Amino acid sequence: MNIAIYGIGGVGGYFGGKLAKAGFNTTFIARGAHLEAIRKNGLEVKSIYGDFKTSPTLATDDISTLKDADLILLGVKSWQVEDIARQIKPYLHKETVVLPLQNGADNADKLLSVLEDHQVLAGLCRIISFVESPGIIKHAAFHPQVLFGEMNNEKTDRVKEIKSVFDQADFDNRIADDIHLEIWRKFLFIATISGIGGLTRSVIGIMRESKGIRKIMEDTAQEIVQVANKKGIALSHQDVENTFKAIDKQTYDTTASMQRDIMEGKASELENFNGYIVKEGERLGVSTPINAFIYHCLLPMEEKAREKS
Repeated sequence: MNIAIYGIGGVGGYFGGKLAKAGFNTTFIARGAHLEAIRKNGLEVKSIYGDFKTSPTLATDDISTLKDADLILLGVKSWQVEDIARQIKPYLHKETVVLPLQNGADNADKLLSVLEDHQVLAGLCRIISFVESPGIIKHAAFHPQVLFGEMNNEKTDRVKEIKSVFDQADFDNRIADDIHLEIWRKFLFIATISGIGGLTRSVIGIMRESKGIRKIMEDTAQEIVQVANKKGIALSHQDVENTFKAIDKQTYDTTASMQRDIMEGKASELENFNGYIVKEGERLGVSTPINAFIYHCLLPMEEKAREKS
């Protein structure tokens, strides 16, 4: 299987690095100093499970190389997915499969708006990792895991083959029984903490211990559940409880990647997190005042950041 990883950040760098280390034919799509460092020295991954170094078969910024890819893992930000789908579409062959791993509830839908239905899987990953410096990925926390599946949750031969590849690469992975529910469960966690983190500019330990901020997070989560339920996604009260158990287990100084982007003045996933809930709520007739407050308070900063980018 020829595997391409588009976006060699924390997600693509870790899982792509494991695939390259296992000896698979891998193409890394990267850019700038990060790309040059990988070309010169390979990719170094500093992990809580043990450091390793590896080199892909090819490191490039030329997307025409995707013409040979059987599987493409997307490790970019959710707001980039649709545009990248348009870029890569001319180079995909009939059997190419694209698997999105970034945060967000509608990444597969974005791909489906551009690509053929049979070219899209749905997926997510669990990991806290980032580019420490050019050519170096830091896996700082979380047991790394990939969950994925067909859009209709059928256990097809191709998802079984991909699981076999992931097994050989020696990272935890699972074909989900209901991939859409799993995506929304992760989205519930990340969207509950990210926007309010960007607004308060506080670490998760401070937010969860503040009675007032915790109540805002709880209300944010309840609105997300209501929108999900209206869409036919079976998020439950138990999922909210599990989300806050996870929040309470995080290291005190933890911050979400969207929060860090906001604090650094970068374009963020605001539109894809709180903004997505607000707009879906409006479309479906679900009131989302807490998500709307967070979204609209952060929107001026987001617009300014996008003007610069």
